[in-house]
Amino acid sequence: MAVQWPTEAICEALEPLLPGFSVEVLPEIDSTNTELMRRARAGRLEPVLLVAEHQTAGRGRMGRQWTSGAGRSVGAALPALTFSIGLALSPTDWSGLSLAVGVGMANSLHPDVQLKWPNDVWWRDRKLAGILIETASFGQGRYAVIGVGLNVAEPRSGDFSVAPAWLAEVIPGMTAQAVLGMLAAPLAQTVKAFEASGFGSFKDRFNRRDALAGMAVTLSDGMAGTAHGVDERGALLVHTAQGLRRVSSSEVSVRPLRAPGYENT
Repeated sequence: MAVQWPTEAICEALEPLLPGFSVEVLPEIDSTNTELMRRARAGRLEPVLLVAEHQTAGRGRMGRQWTSGAGRSVGAALPALTFSIGLALSPTDWSGLSLAVGVGMANSLHPDVQLKWPNDVWWRDRKLAGILIETASFGQGRYAVIGVGLNVAEPRSGDFSVAPAWLAEVIPGMTAQAVLGMLAAPLAQTVKAFEASGFGSFKDRFNRRDALAGMAVTLSDGMAGTAHGVDERGALLVHTAQGLRRVSSSEVSVRPLRAPGYENT
């Protein structure tokens, strides 16, 4: 018998915070982020959590492909959890939203889960989950779509730029449905707290889980240095031979020089 998704419990938990909030579970779609962006551009701006049991064209940061559930037989456990939360949002400063979401995820999962700037959740130097945030403008506001892809079981195959981790290593016996129940309400609460107070209130919590702290790193533009946490706006602080550099561009890739699963490029 298939495990049921905790849709009613999530709606009950979030209705006071997000009136009209709904949860949808689709057996297959190209991408939960893409679907919610389509809806937003068509004027559908209600708060929603959209789950895909299988994504055919999932996306990560910088256009990387991220698929889930391929080859799964009927009734089998899902190897990954993929979902997006969409809601109207109006923070004073959008800087650091993906980092705040990472903090919310890590706090819900395990005390030893770490965060890699700007949008990855790590377990023992390997990538456990990724976060992709997109926005669409409407009138005087913006609609935010927060996408999450998390490995629940060991990935069967894939072209990984970083060696993968999976939640069954961290919490044995977990299912995608149970993980969604753990994450959904805390993540929505995290996003609303970010809207109210910005990233500053999350900075210390991020830095306590910072996987890059004190590590030699190289940036995609060739700059190298040592990572020293993030500032009040979520910029990565890197000490280089030319001095302190604040890295804030979402299109800059940061790689530890000697971490497992990486090439020195």
